[in-house]
Amino acid sequence: MEKLILRLRNEPFWSMFFAFAAMIFVLMVTQTLTQSIKSWELDTEMFLWFLLVGFVAQSIDGALGMAYGVSCNSILLGIGIPPASASAWVHFAQVFTSLASGISHWKMGNVDWKLAKRLLIPGVIGSVIGAFLLSNVDGDLVKPIIAVYLFVMGIVILRKVRKKHAPKFNRESRSLPVLATGGGFADAIGGGGWGPIVNSTLLSKGKIARYAIGTGNFVEFFVSLASASTFLFFVKELSLAPVLGLILGGIIAAPFAAYICKLIKPKYLMIAVGILIILLSIRTFYLAL
Repeated sequence: MEKLILRLRNEPFWSMFFAFAAMIFVLMVTQTLTQSIKSWELDTEMFLWFLLVGFVAQSIDGALGMAYGVSCNSILLGIGIPPASASAWVHFAQVFTSLASGISHWKMGNVDWKLAKRLLIPGVIGSVIGAFLLSNVDGDLVKPIIAVYLFVMGIVILRKVRKKHAPKFNRESRSLPVLATGGGFADAIGGGGWGPIVNSTLLSKGKIARYAIGTGNFVEFFVSLASASTFLFFVKELSLAPVLGLILGGIIAAPFAAYICKLIKPKYLMIAVGILIILLSIRTFYLAL
């Protein structure tokens, strides 16, 4: 905590951004819980199922840096929830789970603050644009493009594992803001995608696995907050049981997942991430056809 306070004092950027994010977070939560949830009657069976879904999804996401949004969004779409509503529900839950995950990764020392600063603003801008478009147009149009990109990234990551000398990561690369904007946009459009696009690309560029995943998950809180706030201007109703289940399941899993990320060797993390990305890309492309 002392290190965080010192950083906030020395870097006005983080002080202002944390304060602004906290204000948006409080406004969004109070507004949603008081007006947007259509029923306070809790479906216990549905809550328990989504508690399990949230726990499993966040365990994978926190350890490998991806799959929370994709997993949860797929289930919601599978039971007939409209795409905009499904993405809104997932991102509302993900605000809480990514906050827990980001704090856990920060405490484990997995966050590269300078890299986080490069990704933050572009990621937020991309997520707001994506949430606005999905609320007004069909997001399925861009899913095949995202699927192809993810497949290529998965192959690139697996090839990096075989190389003895990984490329040196360039934190000042001009492509990072573009990457973050695209990741935020795709995340809002597809109900998940920040981790597969941003974290996988950081890994393919040579970033150490624990820092790529930890930093990506830390920034994801702000990206999710931006997209959830935008969605809730257009989607006025949330269903209490699935949203609450996703939130609590994810929060419970976050500390364990961050510890696993720190514990596992980077080589094995990269193999797991590469395989997961390829499988998700194939599934995304198949569903988009």
